[in-house]
Amino acid sequence: MLFKTPGLAERQVINTWSKNMTINSISLLKAIYFLILVFLPMSFAYSSSENITLVYTGNLDGELEPCGCSEGGNKGGLKRRAQALDDLRKDDPDLYLISTGGLLISEVAQDKLKSQFILSGMEMLAYDAIGVQWKDLSYGEKFLKTHKLPFVLSNSRTDFLKQRTIQHKPTPITFFSWLDPTRNPQKKQTSSIALANPEHLEALLATAKADNKLTVLATTLPLKLAQRKLPLKNVDILLIKAKYERYGEPQQIGNMLVLQPGSRGMRIGKLKLKLNKGKLIHWEHNVIALPPEVADAPRMNAWYAAYNQAVKSDYEKRVALAKNFDREKSPFAGEAVCKNCHQAEYEKWSNSAHSEAFYSLQDVNKAFDPDCIQCHTVGFNKPGGFIEPTVTENLMHVQCENCHGPAKAHANSAGMTPVTNLGWSKQKICGQCHIPKHSPDFDIKAYWPQISHGK
Repeated sequence: MLFKTPGLAERQVINTWSKNMTINSISLLKAIYFLILVFLPMSFAYSSSENITLVYTGNLDGELEPCGCSEGGNKGGLKRRAQALDDLRKDDPDLYLISTGGLLISEVAQDKLKSQFILSGMEMLAYDAIGVQWKDLSYGEKFLKTHKLPFVLSNSRTDFLKQRTIQHKPTPITFFSWLDPTRNPQKKQTSSIALANPEHLEALLATAKADNKLTVLATTLPLKLAQRKLPLKNVDILLIKAKYERYGEPQQIGNMLVLQPGSRGMRIGKLKLKLNKGKLIHWEHNVIALPPEVADAPRMNAWYAAYNQAVKSDYEKRVALAKNFDREKSPFAGEAVCKNCHQAEYEKWSNSAHSEAFYSLQDVNKAFDPDCIQCHTVGFNKPGGFIEPTVTENLMHVQCENCHGPAKAHANSAGMTPVTNLGWSKQKICGQCHIPKHSPDFDIKAYWPQISHGK
């Protein structure tokens, strides 16, 4: 096959086509380069972002387990919390778990025993960091350190951790906790435990933020006071004073997310966070309730059995001491004595749930727990009051004297000596036991007709 040599005109066409192809190729390469410059950083930013789960809890307030006297109050407890956390960790083994503190309480003698088991129970839940509140120091700093718990107190004068960095994912989280000296119930401890100047906290936060860490600060201050008193410039997540029982709605203030946990350990907060180089770019919030439908974690059974045995042993010791009390000196009479003069009132009482209140404790194996007995018997923990069924059977259940006060002197004087609580309002009478902690749904207008009698 013969090929014809291109002529002048043909050569010009070929050269023009070649030149155009060169220009088009250069333009195409420029376009591709431009697209790389624009989209590569976006792609890198997206690929460098990460998702983490942050679970947080607020005050426990000494409530190792919920009061089961009412449906509304039967939420929370460490056994249910353990099960909920186990379930969450199945979905995300690398979740972060923090607490704002406020675990303990010190109102009655038994609270110290309960506090010991709260600390051992919290140890079993594997928290990453726990804040310190004044009520946690009720039994002293050494008491807290009897268990290996990650307590953090950023303005501490002592050897508490000032911060705690946790890293389950590429981006570390650094946890801080501020204890406000002005809110110390025992003012004399202020100078020895908590610094008032936040400069050191400010420096710690700035360093953590410079290292691209997610910063979390817990405090018992309400939001406005926290904004006024604390250095929040480098805080990503601020945990403020707990709301009663229920969690508050999260607030986004600039680059800072504000969380308000609930009290009494009834619920758990869960955050799904998207981070980019330690910066929070997106979040989703969910609150998990802990009603009876949440099963108790089986792994807590031995711990709970040990707690009950310790409470029972302590109760039996108190009973042994109380038996030495001269029963003739007791100021309490018992319902059988009241019946002699107040037959109609007695009949009303005997048909109410009050007349079987102690049996309800026996039904749930709590007839040795002082927290329960005090509102299900007459005069428990008071001179001459209920000790235990075989010794003071006449003071079992919620009786006349729970409401009207000790009445032996009233009975012995044929009514001439008034009962102790004469003149009390029905709100004050019922409020001795029916408080939000035990009876969150209590409505005196609905309940009063069930026990109303006499004048």
